[in-house]
Amino acid sequence: MSTDAAEAVPAAVAPAKRAPINKYAFACALLASMNSVLLGYDISVMSGAQLFMKEDLKITDTQIEILAGVINIYSLFGSLAAGVTSDWLGRRYTMVLAAAIFFTGALLMGLAPDYALLMVGRFVAGIGVGFALMIAPVYTAEVAPTSARGFLTSFPEVFNNFGILLGYVSNFAFARLPVHLSWRAMFLVGAVPPVFLGVAVLAMPESPRWLVMRGRIDDARHVLRKTSDSDDEAEARLLDIKKVVGIPEGVSDADDVAAIVRAGSNNKSGDGVWKELLVNPSRPVRRMLVAGLGLMFIQQATGVDCVVMYSPRVFERAGIKSKTNSLGASMAVGACKTFFIPISTLLLDRIGRRPLLLASGGGMAIFLFTLATSLHMMDRRPEGEAAALGAVSIAAMLSFVASFASGLGPVAWVYCSEIYPLRLRAQAAAIGTGLNRIMSGATTMSFLSLSNSITIAGSFYLYACIAAAGWVFMYFFLPETMGKSLEDTAKLFGKDADADDAVVAAGRHERKKSSTELVTAQH
Repeated sequence: MSTDAAEAVPAAVAPAKRAPINKYAFACALLASMNSVLLGYDISVMSGAQLFMKEDLKITDTQIEILAGVINIYSLFGSLAAGVTSDWLGRRYTMVLAAAIFFTGALLMGLAPDYALLMVGRFVAGIGVGFALMIAPVYTAEVAPTSARGFLTSFPEVFNNFGILLGYVSNFAFARLPVHLSWRAMFLVGAVPPVFLGVAVLAMPESPRWLVMRGRIDDARHVLRKTSDSDDEAEARLLDIKKVVGIPEGVSDADDVAAIVRAGSNNKSGDGVWKELLVNPSRPVRRMLVAGLGLMFIQQATGVDCVVMYSPRVFERAGIKSKTNSLGASMAVGACKTFFIPISTLLLDRIGRRPLLLASGGGMAIFLFTLATSLHMMDRRPEGEAAALGAVSIAAMLSFVASFASGLGPVAWVYCSEIYPLRLRAQAAAIGTGLNRIMSGATTMSFLSLSNSITIAGSFYLYACIAAAGWVFMYFFLPETMGKSLEDTAKLFGKDADADDAVVAAGRHERKKSSTELVTAQH
């Protein structure tokens, strides 16, 4: 080949390497997500504890059903309160408060002498669940660099599933204790981790976005330089945040605190945010709420928490009759959720949110339908001839859990933590978390009654239909957010709501400046 021809052939270009994960941001996300271990534990430990509680306290299935599911209703109050405290106390101290609440709830449940006090402990634990569900994804999304935001923001769901596995392990480990001690030990063990987590969280920095909202610009810059991939990215992120908060262009760092005050006290206290979200939302905000709340509804309305909470009963229906064996088999549910969730964690920033959500939603619908069909066929066969169908039921249930864990489970939290503009983020996330918990409570508190009315198979047919409808919703209403900064993500839903805030704030700043100059001239 001639030299000229050789020169005409373009040289192969090596693909750009992904930036390594920022170790400091990784550590922050890790610590912030630890509260989710307690959340998962409190939910799953009830699946085994209820079997011994029923025998010890002589309570009915209806009481068990209420006790199991009501923690999710109680968590609604926690998630709404967390939206306020995270703007008031900051993201970090809100996580410390969540750990303290978990500790108190675990002690109350483990030491409760009767059903009434057990319900009080469940209420306190529910408040902690709401706090943890809301604050961990928000903090992680605000600290993480854009290149790894999906990966790091999925951590809370990873640790939630690890907590679920630990709850199942605790069920199995303490099942051989005397009945009056077994379920108490299961709850009391959950009081140990919050002590260490509450202390560990204090080593974390505060969210840079919260720091800017409080006028602590130098502190925010320091955190951003430690959690960004480069100093240039840190400065770019800081400029974006300042713009969103409403600091007009041309204002120096020395004047930032005054500029924020001039931009309006709403940015500090959150006053008026609820009205903007619920009473008079703009069109982009309405689209964000439809996407975020719809996704939270679908995540729980498909019945995943029923599988987690009542897996021993489902396994019993599938042919595993021994209490110890059913508790051991339930550990497979926790292991499945824990081992499949890294799939979405590793792929979130590679293939995007939408493909994972759609693949997960489709798989869930298929496996729920398979589970329902196999259980329905078992009802029509003699017990001795249903072993193969029992195996299909168990395989379908574990496959459903795997589909959920590898997509909809973690991605829903990531997606909803990044679509809202800064000044609405904490409260909007709190609303989404509240809806998520209401749906979880509604499904878990009605599962036994629903199964008695339309059979377990009928219940899973219902969840399969919801999963199929959810897939259609996700296809049409959820745009891709991968690779976009938090400040740019809102633009996917229309004109950036925070851009309007910045314009209004700049207008206030100019009007205040003009009036000050006028007063000075008059004097």
